[in-house]
Amino acid sequence: MAGGPRRPAFYLSVLITGFLLGGFLAVLLRQVLPDSPAKAFFTSAARSDWGPVTINLLVVHFTLGPMGIDITLLSVLGVAIAYFVAKSLF
Repeated sequence: MAGGPRRPAFYLSVLITGFLLGGFLAVLLRQVLPDSPAKAFFTSAARSDWGPVTINLLVVHFTLGPMGIDITLLSVLGVAIAYFVAKSLF
């Protein structure tokens, strides 16, 4: 049986940490690397946008958005690194 926590909060924290780490790496490489195919490959993103989303609960009414998410190769790499580090710690 595999050890380690199997709670949703653990996986959510690994995902958030990984995406933040990968996003930081993508921004850093966009500023540091010269224009080249490697820069285009590692920093290209699949972007998804939503919104605005209006929520009306009769007593409270609010609007969220527009919201978006950018997923790069480095963000996926960041999630993998965060998972392996968390797995080795717990």
